[in-house]
Amino acid sequence: MNIHEYQAKALLKDYGLPVAKGVPIFEAGEARKAAEQLGGPLWVVKSQIHAGGRGKGKFKELGPDAKGGVRLAFSMDEVDANVAEMLGNTLVTKQTGPDGKQVNRLYLEDGADIDRELYLSILVDRSTGKVAFVASTEGGMDIETVAEETPEKILTLPIDPEAGVTEADAAKLCDGLKLGGAAREDGMTIFPTLYKAFVEKDMSLLEINPLIVMKDGHLRVLDAKVSFDNNAMFRHPDLAELRDLLEEDEKEIEASKYDLAYVALDGNIGCMVNGAGLAMSTMDIIKLYGAEPANFLDVGGGANAEKVTAAFKIITADPNVKGILVNIFGGIMRCDVIAEGVLRAVKEVGLSVPLVVRLEGTKVAEGKKMIDESDLDVISADDLDDAAQKIVKAVGGAAA
Repeated sequence: MNIHEYQAKALLKDYGLPVAKGVPIFEAGEARKAAEQLGGPLWVVKSQIHAGGRGKGKFKELGPDAKGGVRLAFSMDEVDANVAEMLGNTLVTKQTGPDGKQVNRLYLEDGADIDRELYLSILVDRSTGKVAFVASTEGGMDIETVAEETPEKILTLPIDPEAGVTEADAAKLCDGLKLGGAAREDGMTIFPTLYKAFVEKDMSLLEINPLIVMKDGHLRVLDAKVSFDNNAMFRHPDLAELRDLLEEDEKEIEASKYDLAYVALDGNIGCMVNGAGLAMSTMDIIKLYGAEPANFLDVGGGANAEKVTAAFKIITADPNVKGILVNIFGGIMRCDVIAEGVLRAVKEVGLSVPLVVRLEGTKVAEGKKMIDESDLDVISADDLDDAAQKIVKAVGGAAA
């Protein structure tokens, strides 16, 4: 689960971390009062969407010469004008895709005297099985670009889960970020505190880009991106309340109600599969034969007919879907349960696109019989390769 920058900063502030004063804005009429509350003389107006690259983004409704999604204001009148222009419009960044995201919230923040911009994040490093810091002196830039062009400028520091962030660890981070004086003293306190927040709140990502050294020599969190482990949300009902459904795909929201692993993609072939590995293989082979998957959807090993029905409805609700591939290898999951769910869903929502079904494993004979004896116009497949070729051909793709 992702949260907005202003929410992330409020959380970090609760841990005593250095963040600027700021006020969230939901309506244009709140801008002047917020500016007065902060006092100025410099304000930063920040679009609050779940995507990076806001500063370089462009608003769909405004001209190409308009400012991006993060703006400086040097007077209250400028604050008013920027808020009025940004709120409710659609911001397109490199991470939103061409459709962009509507800006429904803004964050008005005190300006900062910046001396240096640094990059810092904490994430789960699967190569070591530990939580790790990633730090670079190249803050404010795309970390992927830095990793590709100047990897020597990136420090990755795994943390021993039993010891936590030791003084030696904090010192390594300070050295990697070339911190001295007051900034180094701040870092020795800030880095263990960030790790504490990461672990206690079950985060999957905590990214600060940039972490700044101000002209007075101290550190400040200038931006903050936080994601939480969905599987741990039962421990944090207070954090679950921060979820902004307007930032999420409606189909993904519906899938979460049935505990389905669903991610919307840009293709036109809807996929219903059991098992994450098989789902990835199914998407790969669709691409191999010249088409694009419309989603990742794993119904899981213990799905019942109700979950399968819900999954099918979610797939067919996507207007981009021109064909559906059901690929089930029954181990724990029974093929007859999949067949029952598909039949139920088709009766409820209808079937207006080609449907290819590949079933194998537990109760496969019963599942195939149920589908064969139905009135469905289903294309059966013998294996995954056969199924992929047939669905791609059915939607007019490149497969023979």
